Amino acid sequence: MELGLYTFADVDPAGGRAAHAQRMTDLVEEIVLADEVGLDVFGLGEHHRADYLASAPVVALAAGAARTSRIRLQTAVTVLSSEDPVRVWQQFATLDLVSGGRAEIMAGRGSFVESFPLFGYDLGDYDELFTEKLDLLLDLRDAAAAAGTGAAPSDGGPAPVTWQGRHRAALAGQRIWPLPVQTELPVWIAVGGTPQSVVRAGALGLPMMLAIIGGEPERFAPFAELHREAARRSDHDPLPLGVGMHGLVADTSQAAADTFWGPYSTTMGRIGRERGFAPMSREAYEEGRTLRGHLLVGSPDEVVEKLLRLHEIFGMTRFNLQTALGTMPHAAVLRSIELFGTKVAPVVREEIARRSA
Repeated sequence: MELGLYTFADVDPAGGRAAHAQRMTDLVEEIVLADEVGLDVFGLGEHHRADYLASAPVVALAAGAARTSRIRLQTAVTVLSSEDPVRVWQQFATLDLVSGGRAEIMAGRGSFVESFPLFGYDLGDYDELFTEKLDLLLDLRDAAAAAGTGAAPSDGGPAPVTWQGRHRAALAGQRIWPLPVQTELPVWIAVGGTPQSVVRAGALGLPMMLAIIGGEPERFAPFAELHREAARRSDHDPLPLGVGMHGLVADTSQAAADTFWGPYSTTMGRIGRERGFAPMSREAYEEGRTLRGHLLVGSPDEVVEKLLRLHEIFGMTRFNLQTALGTMPHAAVLRSIELFGTKVAPVVREEIARRSA
């Protein structure tokens, strides 16, 4: 199982230029450390709000790519509905070149909707926009994968793309450059629990990342099986499956609980007020930290135990942890990354390999 991190690069909205500059410096440091301690992937989510820095995540990931050598780099997510798929493809093909073949696209419809009015899209077209733009993105991926084969021109470049939709200008035999390092640049689909999205990912043969931000993880297990069944019905080989959750690893259980509680409750409370949810109590938070809860907050041993239980439930091939959340102290984030990579990941990998054998 691959183990990684993701973040939205949370920033203090009142911090001004200095806060933005420092958060970007901290973000790159997190990516570099994750690479150094042997984690497999780092994801950065696209948002267009005052409390999140990453409105252009591919640029930030490229900065991390220049200082790392092994870790895979992805968005978490690219809000494809309000993006131009051609530009998305070109940006990620470029990131793949910068990183030496470590880029991945994670596309989603987005849990926030601020990008729709910002870029001139109608929320009434929410589902249609994503479906149409994903179709084009996959055509671009396939055209690049065809480079050097009989399906493409003899100059070794991508195949021409002809495509027509309702929300973007048509393509008529155009070729999209540059070519990435990877023959088939991975495209993941991120879902939050919508069955139609799960089925679509499986039917299209796309890896899926399942975000769990509340409730007992067992409740989400049917989505993993739905994804596998949709893939089987469409004659696809078994597909990668990822799970993403909030959490922090600290030297002791109490230190983890106390450090994560403040930034987490403040962040979730702010989002909850926007959406009409009640504030989270400390009691509910502690329940989320239990073995059957939705938070991975604890000592290395506790996190290992919970990750192995999650693997029993989902059989996932990747797990991403969101630690740098809200006003989490940077030192605590770095310590969590260090412990996750050096104390948690080796034990989890060894035990899963033993069970598989």
